[in-house]
Amino acid sequence: MKLHTLSLALLAALPVAAHAQSANTTMGTVHVHQTRGQLTANEVLTSVDVLGAERIEDKTVSQSWELLGQMPGIQLTETRQGAESGKVSFRAFNGEGYLNAIKTLIDGIPSNVNSGNQRFIDMLFPLEIDYIEVVRGTNDPRYGLHNIGGNINFGTRQGGDYTDARLTYGSFDTRMAQIALGREHGEFQQNGFVGVQTSDGYRDHDTSEKYSLGGKWFYGHLEDGMRIGLTARVYHHKADEPGFLTADELATMRRGSNPRNANDGDDRDMRQFAVHMDLALGDDLMLGTKLYHNRYQDDRRITFSGVPTGNAPRQRRVWDEKQTGLMATLTWTASDALTLEAGANHEQQTNAYLRERFNYSVPTDFDAVPARVQNDDVHSFDNTGAYVQAIWQPVESLKIVPAYRVDRFYGATALPGGIRGPLQDYGTIGQPKLSVVRALTSDTNVYANWGRTFQVLTGSTAPAYLTPGQAALRPSTNTGVEAGIRFSPFAGSQARLAVWQQDAENEVSNMPATGTTVVLGKTRRRGVDAQIDARLGDAWTVWASHAYQEAKIQRDGRAPGVSIEANEVAATPRYISNVGIDYQASDALRFGLQGRAQGDYYLEEQNITDKFGGFAVVDLSAQYRINPRMRVDVQLRNVTGREYVYAWYDSFFQETTQPMFSPSAGRTAFLSLHVTL
Repeated sequence: MKLHTLSLALLAALPVAAHAQSANTTMGTVHVHQTRGQLTANEVLTSVDVLGAERIEDKTVSQSWELLGQMPGIQLTETRQGAESGKVSFRAFNGEGYLNAIKTLIDGIPSNVNSGNQRFIDMLFPLEIDYIEVVRGTNDPRYGLHNIGGNINFGTRQGGDYTDARLTYGSFDTRMAQIALGREHGEFQQNGFVGVQTSDGYRDHDTSEKYSLGGKWFYGHLEDGMRIGLTARVYHHKADEPGFLTADELATMRRGSNPRNANDGDDRDMRQFAVHMDLALGDDLMLGTKLYHNRYQDDRRITFSGVPTGNAPRQRRVWDEKQTGLMATLTWTASDALTLEAGANHEQQTNAYLRERFNYSVPTDFDAVPARVQNDDVHSFDNTGAYVQAIWQPVESLKIVPAYRVDRFYGATALPGGIRGPLQDYGTIGQPKLSVVRALTSDTNVYANWGRTFQVLTGSTAPAYLTPGQAALRPSTNTGVEAGIRFSPFAGSQARLAVWQQDAENEVSNMPATGTTVVLGKTRRRGVDAQIDARLGDAWTVWASHAYQEAKIQRDGRAPGVSIEANEVAATPRYISNVGIDYQASDALRFGLQGRAQGDYYLEEQNITDKFGGFAVVDLSAQYRINPRMRVDVQLRNVTGREYVYAWYDSFFQETTQPMFSPSAGRTAFLSLHVTL
């Protein structure tokens, strides 16, 4: 019997007991501002973790994606190349950029660039984030594009009356200022944020400065029939890039930057605007809509290696991407036992991509006439999707959530030389899903879910588009199943244990920036997740998690040659672990400890190189409240000085392929002053 069939059968056979709640965990405090409208992931789905503001706002990080390192099973890919700093992934998908499997949202607004990368996260600073919600698996019908392994939603602060300011100074002359404001006047709510960060960086030629400005304006309440709002955010980042190092260079100049990279850098601008409107069409019928526009502009100059032949390693890459979309959700509470929800979305993308290559020089002369222009492309990429789901609770102890989603894609590309081609015709992509939760006691739930997601190709060239000679492709489907239990081992604790598996047909390793596309074939990802979060008395809070995972190629989908069947998918560690302890020594003084570790991994699918990427780091913190409006804190990152690296396999730009490295920042210290006015 298949795993998903067995799981669902066991759930149905369990005895009826208490009320079926969600099978999710929350770390820290989450503020609830709206009680009616679209169903939340916590109400519907079965593998959700939420990180609250009290574990976010006082953290000092270079980029906000690092905050997710506190959460269970999250892999951080720390590239540390200026604005191209890194990203997060989970469920045995990696952060290398070849398969961007995590849908990212900010206040419910889609926030991936065309390739699926998560660069819009960089617009956020910790002080403006209210919560981070992570949904794992294949059973969430709300999103289609990029939602292969799950999704992450960053919720920013909304409503309230506050003025918070936070000033930080630390290692490498890092300076950060954050100001967050909230005001409520009757029906009107407004929130604003300003953030600035500058740093000289751990390595030579590693300076960075970034600025973010955000605002939210909302009027009305759903209890009165309508709520309408505007959200806006703009961001600018200018950064040097120290470049990747060979193994020999790493050994001799860990904190240095090779002279070839002296002109490398990045200028990045991002903007996001959205109109939100929620209507109560009746006591039991709610309509929610979001109209949004995203703009991503990036001018990156990078030198990958110093070989004096060819012009492939020295590149300027310029993106200009526009996304305009509409999302709508209709929620009907038919009875106490049944809620129905339907949703639809449409997104239009107009994207330009320029890639120039330059002749050998030290450093690369990006002001020279390029040796050749490899890409000067304009392409459209449009997505229309819709879903329905039912939340049926026939008895208090059982919740059943069937769902079905469909997606279609359209677009065209225009390439140099007058080459044009339509987007691959993927047809209608159907995605059935099912979630079940069964309560055993008041604090113990068992659950199972099953669902299908998909991968389509992005970028501006073939095979994403049917240019002359390009064969038609079908989307790669991913079918996942999970079974688990959420329980409370003792008072004040919450724990979860889950086993999961996800199979992909014809998975494609696709890097739009380099035009690299390789069909891996059939893959299987599977793992076990264990986590616990507990409050021990009035003073101690502890949490720990361990995710064991593997990703293997079941059937080689490439052309005949060296087989990669049964090999591991690149850059996928076998385990990801974290542990944390908070100790409230007194009303004014608090101490914290957090440890993170992950295993090493192969850098390519042939599995012939050594393994890299493993680490174990410990962070310490202390916070002292001077008075009710002022506190100071000290954070020590990587206190043991662990010298770990991000590694990738330079198989595209070197005559002799080899691993390339970006070293971690080592031990760092930061002092912050937080003032509430």
